Amino acid sequence: MGMDEVFFFDGQPDALQLYELFRERVMTDAHDVQIRVQKTQISFSNRHVFTCVSRLPVRKKKDMPKVYIVITFGLSHPLESPRIDAKTEPYPNRWTHHVVVSTPEEIDEELLSWVREAYWFALEK
Repeated sequence: MGMDEVFFFDGQPDALQLYELFRERVMTDAHDVQIRVQKTQISFSNRHVFTCVSRLPVRKKKDMPKVYIVITFGLSHPLESPRIDAKTEPYPNRWTHHVVVSTPEEIDEELLSWVREAYWFALEK
């Protein structure tokens, strides 16, 4: 992991631990992934961006956990799950989903299966 990724979570060591676990799991499942740290998010891409990690609130502030990361990914269809905090269709047949993760247990097979699907969706574009 690069220092720019560590600095992204400056002062938030618990959120960094969540990111490290997510990053490790994504990099184990996916190949030829580039990671780009930007001001508001860390993007994971193959040919295109397929998932991002951010600290942007996708719920009302009072409803956000103290420690969290937001996992964002794109699919060709909307997901129906109570875990999806927000979803939009910025382009036809391109759905962006946001999931708030506040514990290591939430980086589970369900979330990772959505990210794997987003990985393949990005490759097919």
